[in-house]
Order: sequence, then C-alpha cells, then structure tokens
Amino acid sequence: MVKRRDVLKLGLAAGGSSVLAASRVMGQDQDLLKYLCPPDGFPVWNFKPSPNATPFVAKLFIPPIKQPVPQLTPAPDPRAHQLYQRFPPKQFYEVHETEFRWQYHPQPPYSDSSGKGVSWSWGFDGVTPGPIYQARYGEPILVRRYNNLPPVGQSQVTFALPSTTTHLHNAHTASESDGYPMDWIDSGEFWDHHYANFPLGNHPNEKLSTLWYHDHRMDFTAANVYAGLSGFYLLFDEQDSGNEQDPNPAAWRLPSGKYDVPLMLHDVIFTETGQVVFDIFNTDGILGDKYTVNRKIQPYFQVERRKYRFRIIDGGPSRFYQLSLSSGKPFIVITGDGNFQPEPFLSESIYLSVGQRVDVIIDFSQYKAGDQIYLLNRLEQINGKGPSGRLIDGDPQTLGVMRFDVIEATGPDPSRIPDYFRPLPQIDLREVKFHRTWEFDYDGGLWTINGEVFEANRIDAGVEINSAEVWTLRNNGKNWSHPIHCHFTEFLILEINGKPYPHTHVQSAEQRRKVFIPEFPEEGQAPAQAWMRREPVKVFMGGPRRDVATLLPGDEIKVFFRFKDFHGKYVMHCHNVVHEDHAMMIRWDIVDQGFPGPRRDPDLPAHLEERPGSATVQKNAKDKKP
Repeated sequence: MVKRRDVLKLGLAAGGSSVLAASRVMGQDQDLLKYLCPPDGFPVWNFKPSPNATPFVAKLFIPPIKQPVPQLTPAPDPRAHQLYQRFPPKQFYEVHETEFRWQYHPQPPYSDSSGKGVSWSWGFDGVTPGPIYQARYGEPILVRRYNNLPPVGQSQVTFALPSTTTHLHNAHTASESDGYPMDWIDSGEFWDHHYANFPLGNHPNEKLSTLWYHDHRMDFTAANVYAGLSGFYLLFDEQDSGNEQDPNPAAWRLPSGKYDVPLMLHDVIFTETGQVVFDIFNTDGILGDKYTVNRKIQPYFQVERRKYRFRIIDGGPSRFYQLSLSSGKPFIVITGDGNFQPEPFLSESIYLSVGQRVDVIIDFSQYKAGDQIYLLNRLEQINGKGPSGRLIDGDPQTLGVMRFDVIEATGPDPSRIPDYFRPLPQIDLREVKFHRTWEFDYDGGLWTINGEVFEANRIDAGVEINSAEVWTLRNNGKNWSHPIHCHFTEFLILEINGKPYPHTHVQSAEQRRKVFIPEFPEEGQAPAQAWMRREPVKVFMGGPRRDVATLLPGDEIKVFFRFKDFHGKYVMHCHNVVHEDHAMMIRWDIVDQGFPGPRRDPDLPAHLEERPGSATVQKNAKDKKP
C-alpha cells in the first residue's frame, strides 16, 4: 500500500507535476519544504473557478430515512463485537457504498439537457449525504456496510480511494465498530458495525443527539468524504422523542418529522464540465468556491410559518463558518456538538469549525408569507490554514449558504421549546489517573502531535478503563487553526487559555458568556421561558461539553474525559481532514492498566485484522469452499 504522505516524502511525480519532499528525516533542502504548505500568496489550487450556478434555484435535498431489513446473510458473528450479548441488536441494516451521477445544481454544466446530474459522486445507497439513521437509546442496532465502489482504476471519481472505513462521529462505540482508520474494506467486502446505543456509563446525562457518519480511511479521509461518503445518525429517547405531539409528560415535543431538518455543509470546487475536483497534494487545507448544503449548491428550502429544528454540521474538509440570519434575528440554540445544552439560549450567530454540530430552532411564525430569509456565512477564510478572524460584508448572493422561503402554515404548530433539557455530567477530579499534554504543530511538510506523525502500531497513550483523565490540547502554531476531535467520548472543558471555564457559561466572541442557571432546578423553581428574556450571545463557539476542541492560533484548552465500558484502540486527530491525512493523529488504547505511552503494538496485518465475522475472514472462508 502506498500512502499519500509517502508519495510526498519521496517526491514522486504525479500528473506531470513533481511533488517536493516532505520529511526532515529525508534530509531534503529546507527551502523547498515551504511549498508543501503554501505561504500566503502562493496558489493552492491549479484549477479555474467553478462554473456559474445561479444561487437559490436548487431545491434542498433531504436524505431518506434508512429502513431496517429482516435479517442479514451471513448472520453477524457475536464473537466479533464487545458486549454483543448484553446489547443484542434489535434491528439490522444493510447499506451500500456506491458510485453514481449527482445533480449539484439544475443548470448546465451541472445537469445535462434532460435535467439529470452529471457530477460523479460517491455515497451510500445512491445518495449523498447518505440515508438518515433514526436510532433510539435502549435499542441496539447492527449496520452491515458493503463497499460496492468500483475498484481502483475503474472509478469515475479519480481523486478518492475505493477503500473505506466508516466512523460514527461522537458515538460511544466499541473499537471494532468505531471506524478505526486501519479497519478498511476494499471493493466487494463488507464490515459489520454494532451500535449498542447506550450512553457512557449508562448515565442519562451522557446522552447524545445529533451524530454523523463519514469515511475515515487512513490517508484518504479528506478525499473520500469530499467525494460524498457522509450522512446523519440521530439518537432519540423518551425526552427527545422525535414526536412533537408525544403525550408522554417527559417528552420535550421539539419540532419533528418534516420540521426536523438536517443540514450538512460542504464547500466544493468543480471543473468547467461540472465535475468535482480535489487537489490530492495539498497539505494545507481544501477550500471550495461553492457552498453546498446536503450536496446542493446554495439551495432554497420552503418553510411554513412555524418552528423548525435544524441540525447543522460542518462537514469540511477545511472551512470554518460563522452563520447568521439575514433578518438579524437570533437562533434558538439547543445543542452544541452532540449534546443538549442545559437550557436553550439565544445567539446572534453560530461559529462552527470542521466536524462541529449545532441544533437550532428557528421560529418562522415571526415572518410573513413571501419573506425570504438567508442563512449567511460572514467568516473570511482565504486558505486552508483556518479563518482570518475577519468578518466580511456582501449580499446574500455571495454570502448566502442557503435561503428559506416562507409560506403559510398548513396547520397548527404543536411543537414546544422546554425551559430546561438535562444537566451536564459532573466532574470528579478524584477519578483522574493521568494528565497528558498534546501539542499540535507543523514540521517538515507534515502535521504533528507532540512532534510525531501518526503510526498505526504506536500507542501514544494507554487509558485505563473506567477512569478519567485530564488532557491539555495546545496549538503551537501562530497561523493555523486546528479543530481537534477525540473518538469515543465527549469532554468537559476545565480551562481555556489558562482561565477556568465555568459550566454556567458558553464560549463566545465575548470569550465567556454566562447563559445557564448555576444549578439545574426542579420544575417550577425558575421563571418560565426565562432564557427568552436574556440578552443573546454574540457568537456561539461551543458549550461546556463537546467532542471538537477548536484551537485557534496559540490556543490551549484543558479538558476532562471519562473512559468507560469498552476496550480497544481509538484515535484523536485534527478534523481539518487534510491535516489528519498528513498525519495529525494519535492512537490511544483503552486498557486494563493505564500507562503514559508511547508503546509499540505488535505489527498489524497490512489489511484487516483477522477476527471472526470480518469481511476478510468470511470471504476467505467462502473461497475455500469446494
């Protein structure tokens, strides 16, 4: 297997352009290394601007709800999964990674004369984003993922690799179902993912809400996700029940059904014939010149005069966003990353780094039928390093990510916004076994953590099961931003840049802004709808509990993690996935006896680990039949 970073190190030629060497180990001329992460003013793209696409004429695509199948053949092997007997699947799913033509926009050159899309894409079950999984706590499922992509040399998507692994971002999942970067399958193989759907430690305050799944293939995450391999996974329970008319008194009755709308943001660049293009030798970060929402270029969405819940994901690969409404009215924020905030609050804008999510409610009853409201991005970003920090002005044609077209309501709105959701998990520093510091930097054309690039057989930390740890995440770069994501569990923030972070606050443009009551009250102890009367936050950058730590230049964030329930190998990485691929990632393992690290793991097989139930084992067994 040839890795992209190996190509960079060796300075191989590709497409007629030589690639300069990347590693200090190679002893190359240091003056040449600067071209691997181009300095200001050096062109990153060697492509022309995308063809014109009139904004707000493409209709927003809503992915279908994934439906279960009666059974899987061959049946899953319980020995392949931790806690399978304790959490046996109640439903089974089959999903197929496929290549197809996709319509990003209804106008030529993105569509042909018959109105069909011309852009070659990858996705799940023939759509991108893939189908939406609606899962529930207490109902484990098993997803069998087939790689039906054309093999290398036959695919129309030439920049990606038809070798895949799918990570369920932010899920509390066993290692063998997590989508570890080395657990890939090739064309014609499948992998079983067991999602037990219980919160960390089975504690109700650890529950999650909006998750997403995406490819995580070693060295090709950015290219494969950019090609279309991503989708939504939504978790519900008796409170966030997915039914705005739920008679259960415990139910929050948030907007649901067609009024619960997922929005995945990707910026893309196209050739003059409407094909998606990607620079595989860019180690800086990939920026497109077209906003897409659910893989449609600047779409419109018709909304009734009532409340909607929007689940917004920054799908990358490298762009940050600061979103606001053209009307100037605030969002009602209910979640940050995958979890509910203790109570709703108002925010004038939403700041998202790559991989971050937010659920907001917009009440369109405050507008008139015929109004057009634009979702704007005013955050300037001119290269893959990260945002400049400046806000830009302009009209909705250029700043508009999408448009909402208001029509009259078709019926009464039974949805509600509760005064409170659920308390944050408590921090108990007596549980802490290790304190660790991780420094994120750039060296010799590659992205490093503690001065090292990722190695699959090096365990950088041994985390003791059922313990807690404190990690300090430090950005040593003065010009780079890094959204740092750790698999398996969310964290609680202890400090930002040396200052304690009270959990009554959110991070905002005002640095910290108190928005929550000091303690989660019993019902009736605080004024109803008190959150509506508080001054809106200027810029919501994240709550106290997250799974992505946004490290702007020079930032340091100290966080508290708990690690429970499963053993195995996991990763932490930069979610500017171009940085991840080159190779800003560490491996950490959950083990019985913790250790500081690093340690060497026995060499893994070049492809899949041999284990009962894996695609390779089953394929080999089939091949051996007489």
